[in-house]
Amino acid sequence: MPMLAPEQAAERYHIDDLSQIPSPSLVIFVDIVRENLRKMLELVGDPARLRPHVKTHKMPAIVRMALEEGITKHKCATIAEAEMLGQAGAPDVLLAYQPVGPNVERMIRLLTTYPNTTFRTVVDEPGPAQALSDAVSRVGRSLPTLIDLNVGMNRTGIIPGPEADALYAEIARLPGLEPDGLHAYDGHSSDPDLDQRRSLVMSIVKEVTAMRDRLESQGLPVPRIVMGGTPPFPIYAGLDLPNLECSPGTIVLHDVGYGAKFPDLPFTPAALLLGRVASRPKPGLLCLDIGTKAVASDPIGDRVAVLGIPDAKLGRQNEEHLMVETPAAADFPPGTPVLAIPVHICPTCALHREAFAIQDGKVIDRWPVIARDRTLTI
Repeated sequence: MPMLAPEQAAERYHIDDLSQIPSPSLVIFVDIVRENLRKMLELVGDPARLRPHVKTHKMPAIVRMALEEGITKHKCATIAEAEMLGQAGAPDVLLAYQPVGPNVERMIRLLTTYPNTTFRTVVDEPGPAQALSDAVSRVGRSLPTLIDLNVGMNRTGIIPGPEADALYAEIARLPGLEPDGLHAYDGHSSDPDLDQRRSLVMSIVKEVTAMRDRLESQGLPVPRIVMGGTPPFPIYAGLDLPNLECSPGTIVLHDVGYGAKFPDLPFTPAALLLGRVASRPKPGLLCLDIGTKAVASDPIGDRVAVLGIPDAKLGRQNEEHLMVETPAAADFPPGTPVLAIPVHICPTCALHREAFAIQDGKVIDRWPVIARDRTLTI
């Protein structure tokens, strides 16, 4: 996604009255979120093949928007995100993070507290699988459980092979657990070159489907394969792979980082930061109030793309300050509002208690970022 031209940005990100929005604040353009959801659906073809990750936005308002578009399956990484989904009425939730320690009992409490939601989770070793079995058996419930596969990212999961096959068979034997498929997140499928990305994706698909075939030949059901984040999403979406569920996250809101690196992704940033000029400490230099407590401090380098400031060159950033060099500094007195697109939106959302929802240039609501907390009620 190339950066919007200045006149396009001014039109797409217009807000009639900024006087009542404090800064720095997270602002979300509702119509663009809806466009991104619909583009996801257009690419994947069927909402049953889509399981977007809520870690990007963590907001029930966006979950409800997805539900309105027919997206009923969701993926998350924390118990708080899972509970937020239950509260929002999501019918099918995958916690794609192996529950360990107290999170085992918290997982069971989700099952009993939100009976209208089907919760699923993943395991990658026999010990956590046994702990889940013991816990869920005590409450007389069942828990659909997927194998988390390490397909090359080397972050979580078990490498596909005999041990993984045996673990899946063990899930089928353990009381209270239902063998529910394979989860294969490939965050390393992130080459800017689309052909290189596709080549890696196809090698992963070959490995995962071979495991599926082995399991099914043993009479074990594999009802779903959950694969792919944002960079390879269009590749997975175009595959004719039975029971595939694509799980992109970032593109619901999108950001500058993915937009610059992956121009083949047809999505538009929907979440921006509203900041203001706080000071002009010397000619040619502005200080904005968009510090590292307002925008994710990764990656190294520029963390936002500032809109509307000619020839802006970003400099030092501290907790509450962002220095911007511009020959037009004299045109931006203290108090001037400035919009900026985050480079990495996912951790940026988690820094804000709420977002201002914008539609047709007006603030129509304030959306709480509920699941930025580690615990809600469970």
